[in-house]
Amino acid sequence: MRIAVDVMGGDHRCEVVIAGAKLALEADSNISTLHLVGNQEEIQPALKKVGLQDSRVQILHCTEVLTMEDKPLEAIRKKKDSSMVRAIELVREDNADAVISPGNTGALVAGSMKLRRLEGVERPAIVARMPSRTGDFVLLDAGANPICEPQHLAQFAVMGNAYAREILGHARPRVGVLSNGSEDSKGNDLTREAARLCAKLDLNFLGYVEGFDLFDDGVDVVVADGFVGNIVLKTAESLGYTMMHLLKAELTATPIRKLGAFISQNAFRSLKRRLDPEVYGGAVLLGLNGIVVKTHGSARERAVMNAIRVAAEEVRHDINRVIRSEIAAANQRLAVAAPSATVNS
Repeated sequence: MRIAVDVMGGDHRCEVVIAGAKLALEADSNISTLHLVGNQEEIQPALKKVGLQDSRVQILHCTEVLTMEDKPLEAIRKKKDSSMVRAIELVREDNADAVISPGNTGALVAGSMKLRRLEGVERPAIVARMPSRTGDFVLLDAGANPICEPQHLAQFAVMGNAYAREILGHARPRVGVLSNGSEDSKGNDLTREAARLCAKLDLNFLGYVEGFDLFDDGVDVVVADGFVGNIVLKTAESLGYTMMHLLKAELTATPIRKLGAFISQNAFRSLKRRLDPEVYGGAVLLGLNGIVVKTHGSARERAVMNAIRVAAEEVRHDINRVIRSEIAAANQRLAVAAPSATVNS
């Protein structure tokens, strides 16, 4: 498999990203080519510094960088020689199977539209993998589409269902529409119609799920518009960091607590790993002709390594072929369930 990595877009520039790429290459012999996309004058010294000497590495030189301050659409149009745009083009031109970027999220979503949507998909969606009590669930859309129509959420449910089954290994994923309560009377016009459409699809559909269900092993696929989904994602990440900070403060408050913390340090390390977003590598943009993974701008080596791992898993499972097939079947049902809605093919 061939993976393109935008090494310039993150907060730490290329050295940290390249160190993560080295870890990924060491962990996965099935990666045939790893394209490092960025300024070669910065990449070459970084390769030497991290000790990456691998015949699978190829450098694609470019002269521009998309920053977090850039306006997404404007930057994609004007900075055609940016590392993000050039990395996406490798996938569009079938010179890579996947692209990883820690850069501007809006620009990555906008730029990735160059790959075009999978047949039948109306809107691509950002999928975030999140921890629950004993496993993981996926949340989509986590930010690509702040304004949605009911059929968009129904398609998100189909894509999320395929992802949870193929990548997370849930044989029959439990799917729910996020709402402010589990009763049918709750929600708004968008969620009520989306739930009605989802009930017509070949899904293990639970109906509405609420915030209490997300981290309690109550659901495997959570569907929301990108506005709500992004708030949930960032709130959960912030809460995780805050809980670890508070726990550390309490455990070091007295000598006796410090002793107890020392005795339990392995358990606390496991908890920290479980709540660490870097374990998941990043969020996936589903619904396009190509694999796109967005990792945090502040991503360190391990996050980059895991982002590459996630991309490789999607390539191995041929997730886009699965989604294309299941969206086609779902669109036939949606056409019957909502004859007035336009379902593109």
